[in-house]
Parts: sequence; C-alpha cells; structure tokens
Amino acid sequence: MIHDQPERVRTLGADLRALRKARGLTLVDLAETLDRSVGWLSQVERGMSEPSVTDLRHLAAALDVSVSSLFRQCASPSPEQGLIVRKGARRPIGSREAGLVEELLSPDLTDDFEVLHSTFEPQSKLTETVMRPTQEVGFIISGKIDLWIDGEEFTLGEGDSFRTRGQPMRWANPYDVPCVAVWVISPPVY
Repeated sequence: MIHDQPERVRTLGADLRALRKARGLTLVDLAETLDRSVGWLSQVERGMSEPSVTDLRHLAAALDVSVSSLFRQCASPSPEQGLIVRKGARRPIGSREAGLVEELLSPDLTDDFEVLHSTFEPQSKLTETVMRPTQEVGFIISGKIDLWIDGEEFTLGEGDSFRTRGQPMRWANPYDVPCVAVWVISPPVY
C-alpha cells in the first residue's frame, strides 16, 4: 500500500541508524564503505530517501546482516505500527548460522535493546566463540542448550535463564529436539 511506504522507509532508516551505531560506525565511515555521500546516507537514515535493492544489499553486507532482516514480513495496521508484532509478521534476523533461526520480536531496532525469538535446531552449534560489546539475557522456553560463557560450560533447560556482559560465548544444541529461547540484547546488534 502506497500510504504505508513512508512509515516503512522511516522504520528502515531508523533500523539502519541503530545498526550503524551498534557497530561503532559514523555516517562518514559507512558512506565511505558504500562509496556513497554522507548526505545520501543521512537522508536514508532519516526516512527521506528509499535505497534501491542494490543499495540494501551493500548496506546489509557493510553492517553484517542479512538483506531479509532489513525488510518487514507484513505491514502492521496503523494503530499497531511501532507497538505490536504479530506472530506471522516477525522479521527474520540474526547470525545466519546453520541451524539457528532468529526472528525479531521488537517492532524495530530503535530501542536501547532488541528482543529475539531464537530456535536452535537439533545437532546445531556455533563453533567459533563470539564476543560482542553487549549485555545479553536469554530465557529458555523449551528444549536444552549448552552454553560456554567465559570458558565455563553450562547446560540450560526449559525455564532457565542466563546473562552475559561482553564475555566470550558460544552455544551448541547436541540434543534431538529444538531449543527455543527469547534473547534480549543491548545495544541492538542485528
């Protein structure tokens, strides 16, 4: 719908700004990486200009996110925009690791945190340790997962939760059922 386009463009711009800032990039840094002007990038972030599909591919690569994470699955009715995310309208987002499916539960990336619905498929794992300048809290809804935080191994099951504060971390689901978790990350990284 044409009248939804300005809200979609504004939200995309706000998400791009949040991602850029979460990565510690200035407008100049990202514009140089994209070989675009600072003015163009500023207009995109303020929702005054809509990037082409090619621009979105370049932005996604520069910000290390999937192109699909920059799109909304379904437009929300006007009263719900920015407030409500329906189950069928979640945006896929995340690390693109094989066996990990992440969906954004937050309406966008403009808050001081993001909330993800994460499904770790059976027999999946993150083989490399990651360390992000974030605080993260996870809550296991179902299944089990093994976490390594700061070199210590923990097995978490339904109802368990955890927190990390910029510590090295990796995960594995060596079990026969998916592990489903809600994950809160501050500041947003996806």
